[in-house]
Amino acid sequence: MKGSIKAIIVLVAAIGLSVAGYQAVTRVSLGNGLAPGSQIDELHGVAIYYNGGVNQSRGRNTSADGYNLGIRYQCVEFVKRYYFERFGHRMPDAYGHAKSFFDHSLADGAFNEKRGLLQFSNGAGAVPQAEDILVFGPSLLNPYGHVGIVAQVNSYAVIIAQQNAGPILSSREALPLVQQGNGFRVENARVVGWLRLPAPIIP
Repeated sequence: MKGSIKAIIVLVAAIGLSVAGYQAVTRVSLGNGLAPGSQIDELHGVAIYYNGGVNQSRGRNTSADGYNLGIRYQCVEFVKRYYFERFGHRMPDAYGHAKSFFDHSLADGAFNEKRGLLQFSNGAGAVPQAEDILVFGPSLLNPYGHVGIVAQVNSYAVIIAQQNAGPILSSREALPLVQQGNGFRVENARVVGWLRLPAPIIP
């Protein structure tokens, strides 16, 4: 009995230390000399900023008329600011973590009403296009998911522009693109799919 209690205490302590370590690592800059809020890149004139530790929160960013762009300088804030500045797009549901951008109940190519965008599932056939929003699901160390903008697509890779990928990771990342059956798949287990502006209606 005493041995079991001791084992539980050790387990709880280990979990506590792990959580504390995770919280510390994801809230600090790792000595690269950049100040949070520094511009590190841009895509089509829309700035990408450095956030420091991935879980840092630097206040909510809104448009002049109050549209919620997200928490500075998280990944969601860049993606929503990009679509707002580049296309004037406002998501009907202006809140939510990155993982909530993808609705798993929708069929491939269906309209995602919360985001006001078409939704495509990874591996279902369609290939990402430039300026799509690539959506990553959660992971053990990132329960919130991640989003980025497709900057370029070629025959073997999808290159994304991203904000808050991590204190030492690049604002650009190349993800392998492979043919699968009659379609294509982004070869990353966390990529659940991508979102795209509907084609404009021509009268």
